[in-house]
Amino acid sequence: MAIRSAEAEWKGSVTEGGGTVRLGSGSFEGAYSFQSRMEDGAGTNPEELIAAAHAGCYSMALSAILSTAGTPPTRIHTVAKVQLVKKPEGFVIPRIDLTTEGEVPGVDDATFQQAAETAKATCPVSKALAGTEIHLEAKLVTA
Repeated sequence: MAIRSAEAEWKGSVTEGGGTVRLGSGSFEGAYSFQSRMEDGAGTNPEELIAAAHAGCYSMALSAILSTAGTPPTRIHTVAKVQLVKKPEGFVIPRIDLTTEGEVPGVDDATFQQAAETAKATCPVSKALAGTEIHLEAKLVTA
């Protein structure tokens, strides 16, 4: 069983303060602030980190499905866009849009679309985000 960790520290008020996030592996550490989360300020934010996790997990899941079927991809590229919306009850993440392109020799579009949908349903990050609407646009490309 793999257990992964990350940590965050925040100092000060929500609008004037700031913080840092650090991955347990040490491969990333970055600043975040009210401005980087709610405006266009420099730094990262939790939603961007969720998007990175989802894009990475989804790409690996799709590769695994295609590889298991005997058609390993040359390349899978996925962009995840996480929406943060203010509702009367507070902020929520109602939707994530995944856009993926796959270069997969020997696969037709119908097979690719089916694999893409299966990856969306079975990727562990998609499962963890089950309360969020996840939309997928998948495109098979040729070299």
